[in-house]
Amino acid sequence: MKEYGIPGKLIVVEGIDGSGKSTQIRLLEKWLQFYDMDVFLTEWNSSAMVKSITSKAKKKTNLTPTTFSLLHATDFADRFERNIMPLLRSGYFVLADRYIYTAYSRDVTRGCNPAWVRKLYDFALKPDIAFYFRVPIDVSMERILSNRPKLKYYEAGMDLGLSRDVYESYRLFQSRIIHQYELMKKRENFVVIDATLGIQEQQRTMRRMVIDKLGTIPPEVDIY
Repeated sequence: MKEYGIPGKLIVVEGIDGSGKSTQIRLLEKWLQFYDMDVFLTEWNSSAMVKSITSKAKKKTNLTPTTFSLLHATDFADRFERNIMPLLRSGYFVLADRYIYTAYSRDVTRGCNPAWVRKLYDFALKPDIAFYFRVPIDVSMERILSNRPKLKYYEAGMDLGLSRDVYESYRLFQSRIIHQYELMKKRENFVVIDATLGIQEQQRTMRRMVIDKLGTIPPEVDIY
């Protein structure tokens, strides 16, 4: 952000469903707010302008990979223009529960051209910190199925024809997404978090990294 003269800080979390990233970014949000930091949390596929359209399209289960990709890119562009950039310019901590790397992993897994997908998002700023929550597929499935045993059509990758069994399709689809994240982690400079560790231990690692890398928080702040 300094390179562009932007005072705010952009922190993102990435990982497959069930990795615990959403829990961790919300804990980080509360921690920053406790120390009177200006914080804004944005979530993937949450643009008021686009979300309802995407929801209706998903119900028809006839989205092509390209259409799916374009809908999410439109959603992101709307949030980036309306929320993310203005708040970064105002000095906020902007926390993103999923960022452009979600598109890179999911859209490529669905068969979209990697260069084309990256071109769609070439307007997006590189985050100050990108946390990648690495979790084995078996752990992810156990967490997901314990909370909501019925998997959604696109969530399970049923549109790809990987398997007629929704649970096996989910396993194969999410495993391929993990592979994409693993390919990206070095190139995108991800901070890899072992998502099988305890919630508090993961959160301490995140807080320490925020303090060490960004240096905008007083050193006496308690990471515990």
